[in-house]
Amino acid sequence: MKTFDLRVKQLLDGDLSLSDLPPELRAEGEEALRLLAAVDRTPVTLSPALDARVMAVVRQHAKSPALRAWRRLNTPRDLELRLRVRPWTVWAGALAAAAALALLLGAPAPAPVPGVQARAGTHDSVLVRFVLYAPGAHRVAVAGTFNQWDRGAALLVPAGTSGVWTTTLALPIGQHQYAFVVDGARWVSDPGAPAVDDGFGRRNSVVAVTAQGAHL
Repeated sequence: MKTFDLRVKQLLDGDLSLSDLPPELRAEGEEALRLLAAVDRTPVTLSPALDARVMAVVRQHAKSPALRAWRRLNTPRDLELRLRVRPWTVWAGALAAAAALALLLGAPAPAPVPGVQARAGTHDSVLVRFVLYAPGAHRVAVAGTFNQWDRGAALLVPAGTSGVWTTTLALPIGQHQYAFVVDGARWVSDPGAPAVDDGFGRRNSVVAVTAQGAHL
């Protein structure tokens, strides 16, 4: 494809005349004018029926079932839902609630909360529950003034696989100091009870046992 000089293009646009071109571009300008003169400039007249045929095709597509379905899917509309409660649905709900209650009553008790809990024992002792959260421990015991600080006398048992260890002991009425012994070597004070210094650089937890229960 031949590329004309910019000034030759200005000649074709009528901005310059052939005499305005420099001598070296006049031959190129004459050639461009000859090519332009060979172009058929007869106005194109469209048939009057063309517009009618085009509109007929458009209307035919507008009546297409697929297009109407698409429009229905994409047209926003308000929906009103009316619910009717039938007697059998009420009974079904009651049965479902009863089943849930039965499962709840038969479900295992939740994991105990770490700390000390108590309930009534004999007339001179109270059942006290000791709980410690010690994940990863292999052996946990509780030692104190109530068992002469014997680290193997009162072992705790794991409550499932949650890392919680627990045991229940019958303690005499009075104030007791205690600590947990983890894996036979590590002494751990109860995080849920007050503590006192034992005089050897360690802290002992304290529980006061009365006839009404244990008090931290």
